[in-house]
Amino acid sequence: MTTDAARMDVLRPQVERSLAEFVERKLPAGGEAAFAPLRRAADELLSGGKRLRPAFCYWGWFGAGGSDVPEIFTAAASLELLQASALVHDDVMDKSDMRRGMPAAHRRFEAMHEQSRWHGSAQQFGEGAAILLGNLLLIWSGEMWRTSGMPAASLEAAQPVHDHMRTELMCGQYLDLLEQANGENTFESALRVALFKSGKYSVEQPLRLGLVLAGGKRAPWMDELCTGYGTRVGIAFQLRDDILGVFGDPAQTGKPAGDDLREGKRTMLVARTLAAASPADAQTVRRLLGDPDLDEAGVATLRGIITDTGALRECENLIGDYLSQALSALNESPVTAEARSALTELAIAATSRKT
Repeated sequence: MTTDAARMDVLRPQVERSLAEFVERKLPAGGEAAFAPLRRAADELLSGGKRLRPAFCYWGWFGAGGSDVPEIFTAAASLELLQASALVHDDVMDKSDMRRGMPAAHRRFEAMHEQSRWHGSAQQFGEGAAILLGNLLLIWSGEMWRTSGMPAASLEAAQPVHDHMRTELMCGQYLDLLEQANGENTFESALRVALFKSGKYSVEQPLRLGLVLAGGKRAPWMDELCTGYGTRVGIAFQLRDDILGVFGDPAQTGKPAGDDLREGKRTMLVARTLAAASPADAQTVRRLLGDPDLDEAGVATLRGIITDTGALRECENLIGDYLSQALSALNESPVTAEARSALTELAIAATSRKT
């Protein structure tokens, strides 16, 4: 990912500094030793990530005429706390073992219970502690947003967007559970999950937050940009995530190869595969998908079917189509030239990433 236009070399350290300063003063006094594992888990989770959500917010702010003030970094950084909360809860629901190359939060707490030889179920303790950590991060994200120092009128104008974004995320998580429970999906139903669970709060809503913060109100052109550019980049972002969940390099993604297959993720990639597969191949996909003990041979079999059906190629083509449409919408918007260049770069980075 280049940084000339998007200024990620400036944005990333500013976001990380804001997060560190905020989290440093958050845990209550009087229980430092007991709370230390929570703090370590939060710190390590927040230490990684691409910082794309703050970047879309930041450039939305600039695109609508905002100036380079420190408060925008704090407001934008709060989105990383929301993201961290979603990741912790998602890993519990999916029973994932790894996140960004490290044990997932619930596995970390489970191991702490086992090593300490405490009473009760280590698994139950791990999941419970992780849920609380996720809740804590969600609370902090709202507080960091409200106390960012942005003008009160700007925050008031953007608050409905912020509230709606969080509602969409939670509803998307529910749709994801529902899709897996149903056991069958279409590309359209998988797309709906992807939009609500990831696409909207990764691109569209962070961009809208920045635009409204700067503009002081929600102008029609802002919604047009967020739909024409933000929604399409969000879909392409999730399609890339679907591909990486099956074909990604564990050294890059920080998760075991084929983890989405073991978790039974009903992604757009899987939906395309089942729609194009022969009856025999479709039966194989349904039999292996969601098997927690799926070995390398099973992963290879599923990868082969996904490739042979043309689903992988089709999803790659869709990413290119969505990106092209998004950039066309961006070029027609009245954002500043600097923001247009940065948002172009961010769209390309979000849809061609390896992690």
